[in-house]
Amino acid sequence: MPPTLASLVQHSALKLTVRAGADRLDAPVRWAHASELADPVPYMEGGELLLVTATNLDADNPEAMRRYVRRLAGAGVVGLGFAVGVHHDDIPQALVDAAEETGLPLLEVPRRTPFLAIAKAVSSEIAADQYRAVTAGFEAQRELTKAALAGDGPGELLTRLAAHVDGWAALYDTSGAVVAAAPDWAARRAARLAPDVARLRERPAPASMVVGNTDDRVELQSLGSGRRVRGALAVGTGAALGTAERYAVHAAVSLLTLTTARSRSLQDAEQRLGAAVLRMLLAGQPDHARAVAGDLYGALLDAPFRLVIAEAPAPSAPAAALGALGEAMEAAAFRTGEPLLAVPDGERLVVLAADGGAAVAACTAYADAREARAARSSHEPATTEEDEVVVGLSAPAGPIAVSAAYKQAEQALSVARRRGRTLVEHEELVAGSVLPLLADDAVRAFADGMLRALHEHDAKGRGDLVASLRAWLAHHGQWDAAAADLGVHRHTLRYRMRRVEEILSRSLDDPDVRMELWLALKVTGSAPTAEA
Repeated sequence: MPPTLASLVQHSALKLTVRAGADRLDAPVRWAHASELADPVPYMEGGELLLVTATNLDADNPEAMRRYVRRLAGAGVVGLGFAVGVHHDDIPQALVDAAEETGLPLLEVPRRTPFLAIAKAVSSEIAADQYRAVTAGFEAQRELTKAALAGDGPGELLTRLAAHVDGWAALYDTSGAVVAAAPDWAARRAARLAPDVARLRERPAPASMVVGNTDDRVELQSLGSGRRVRGALAVGTGAALGTAERYAVHAAVSLLTLTTARSRSLQDAEQRLGAAVLRMLLAGQPDHARAVAGDLYGALLDAPFRLVIAEAPAPSAPAAALGALGEAMEAAAFRTGEPLLAVPDGERLVVLAADGGAAVAACTAYADAREARAARSSHEPATTEEDEVVVGLSAPAGPIAVSAAYKQAEQALSVARRRGRTLVEHEELVAGSVLPLLADDAVRAFADGMLRALHEHDAKGRGDLVASLRAWLAHHGQWDAAAADLGVHRHTLRYRMRRVEEILSRSLDDPDVRMELWLALKVTGSAPTAEA
């Protein structure tokens, strides 16, 4: 439960005393806020315990205190804490009477209790409540996962979900008919929602909507991925879902999305289970992913693995292009008994494979063979063919770093596509220079355009601004060293740098400008290696 005024009063270290509104101490406290403003209402959101010393209040004026307290109560402030021994030895009677009249709880704060201690107590109770909610949510996820993997149909999963949300749950098939409900009486309630389920099915999955009447609040969640809706889940409760209940519902949606596809082949089921595990890993839920992975993929998560993203450049035949690579990796993993998680994703194939294992080696061998064949046939740098795949390979990772590994694989994939390579490992990118990544026509055009005015100036025999800029940047702006390198006086170099700024209309004091000019010089071959 969140902190309440009662829990704060019972806090032994705070020594708070109730002076008014003792019958309203069960109000939850969202925050504790100190303010000496005569009218703090514009800065309140509701649910606060307001802490004051009455510095700017006419605290002995009964009418002023009535207006003040009524304004606080109307803004949703749940309580007022008054520090005695600061400006007043006791709470003014006018304020006590106004609080009693309005019903606003009034707490006496002793001088030895700082407002900060009250704020910390509220913050600690809120954090503890959130931790309890998250812990309960993960426990619900584990229970629902066990129910889903038991293979007894969705009934047990719905029963456990209904218990966790203290309400009811129902499952609909693709036609909108009720497949199962828990408790049993909920089937009739769920059937009345058929028109709402029909509207939900018209939306691309995942989608949700809230409906309800005076009896309950019902949240509808579609099941499936992409645009294909495979069913719907209804959850009825007496109030909005809390954090723990929300975790349970999200877990049920993921699990039911898998179980509703069990009529398909075992391979399809395994792929969907793998997709769920991958989504959980990408969402930063390695423990839940491990629970769902079970014996099928569990061993894969116990050791470092690589994330592979393979993409088919030719949209006309992605399945055939990706199939050869997928089959090569699966065959290698099967021969050695390695676990392999492969998830088709449109024109992509996402794979988790053991680091240093046979599947990764098969992927690398596949890429080497493709590039070698292309090189032999053209005697030119290998380029990807229409029926080839382009592959990005992450660095070794563990379950808690899958999201980062996915980004690494995407970056490597992008570089492979740009360089005409079949496969690029992310470790290649971090080991080399950034300049090869900039070697394309767009960057060269930018560099040429940036330096054009300087080259035109030099072509007219008015000085050597490009060489001077190159020397000045190479010596990190050190005038004497750069001037000596050019064989000119430093005042001459200063004049040339001012001319560069005038011609480019950009300041060399800006580090971004210096960086862009240096890269432009490097890309166009106008800059040597920087000196230390």
